[in-house]
Amino acid sequence: MKGISIGLLGLGTVGSGVIKIVEGHQEELMHQVGCPVTVGKVLVRSLEKKRNVEIDENKLTENPDEVIDNSNIDVVIEVMGGVKEAKAFIIRSLQNKKHVVTANKDLMALHGAELLQVAQDNGCDLYYEASVAGGIPIIRSLSEGLASDRITKMMGIVNGTTNFILTKMSKQGSSYEEVLKEAQELGFAESDPTSDVEGLDAARKMAILATLGFSMNVKLEDVVVRGITTITQEDLHYCDQLGYTMKLIGLADRNEGRVEVSVQPTLLPSEHPLASVNDEFNAVYVYGEAVGETMFYGPGAGSLPTATAIVSDLVTVMKNMRLGVTGRNVIAPLYNKELKTDEEIKSKYFLRLHVVDKAGTFSAITSLFAQHGVSFEKLLQLPIKEAELAEIIIITHTTSKKTYEEIYQALNDLEVIQSVESSYRVEGGK
Repeated sequence: MKGISIGLLGLGTVGSGVIKIVEGHQEELMHQVGCPVTVGKVLVRSLEKKRNVEIDENKLTENPDEVIDNSNIDVVIEVMGGVKEAKAFIIRSLQNKKHVVTANKDLMALHGAELLQVAQDNGCDLYYEASVAGGIPIIRSLSEGLASDRITKMMGIVNGTTNFILTKMSKQGSSYEEVLKEAQELGFAESDPTSDVEGLDAARKMAILATLGFSMNVKLEDVVVRGITTITQEDLHYCDQLGYTMKLIGLADRNEGRVEVSVQPTLLPSEHPLASVNDEFNAVYVYGEAVGETMFYGPGAGSLPTATAIVSDLVTVMKNMRLGVTGRNVIAPLYNKELKTDEEIKSKYFLRLHVVDKAGTFSAITSLFAQHGVSFEKLLQLPIKEAELAEIIIITHTTSKKTYEEIYQALNDLEVIQSVESSYRVEGGK
């Protein structure tokens, strides 16, 4: 088989990692696919920019046509980011009968089904392992390793920035603002961290995982999203005191064909495997009817970990080319999407209240919960110094989201409640 030439759209952190692996692992790649792999052309924004990777300047171009319309390019690797332009470039590449590997989670979450259909129509491969959890092979595990099983639940830490922030807040006792600044200085958070800290990045990844794991077309707007910006040191202190750890958890849960997909700060029992995943690392916990519980753990971002996933997809494409089976990896969703109602979503909840410290206050609160048929699993009541107030921390027994929201609204109307300070979901329990 003749050598395979690849073209890159983008030469930033991840693109540079791809070049390093392709150039540095030629012996391993040759062993895997039986032919040499070369970098043909690379699209960059500026030819003048200084690179942190060695590459022949003649291979660089500012003209995307030199990659997309280049008859010598077999596979296009998209690592430029963004949505509109990247989508157009990928569609053109596929229409030019070029296989595509992408790390673009935003694009795949929004337009994945459309792009996969274009790939199939043109007999091309489109792979996107690097779009979720960096170097962790979770997409391939779902589509191949666990293909014979029926996935019922996926729960994971799929954003390294927020996990770094929550880890440092818990271990250092620092405020959210202090740790965010540290994360930005270390390069773990962008100058505008909104996508990460508001849960949008994780939501896109969970939409991709739910679509693949449940074989149904889950869209980004189906994901309930809440970020970490309101988490306080007090919240983390009481979580620890009650035996829990706070994480931003992406959840995809299926029961009797109906699904819930969410991203939100969640209390996990401190002995849960995900509770020990710290700093910028990612992990995904998968429940299958046959396999039981499995967990995938590793670096969720970074130049070489993400590039490893991209080159792994590249190897798969090249093997498909050798076998003559390209364009056959797309499988249409098996099930129609049915989302759970708020009555069907069941969980425990953490509440932190500031209340008037007088006789009858606790009775009024317990009476409200009793009216809705919800009992307490754990309870703390502490006086607030220099104020005629008390702080009450509650972890409820399992209830429906609908019932809990009714209780939450009613708490705000109780005269004895000065404020509902915080409220979070609780997964599992002792």
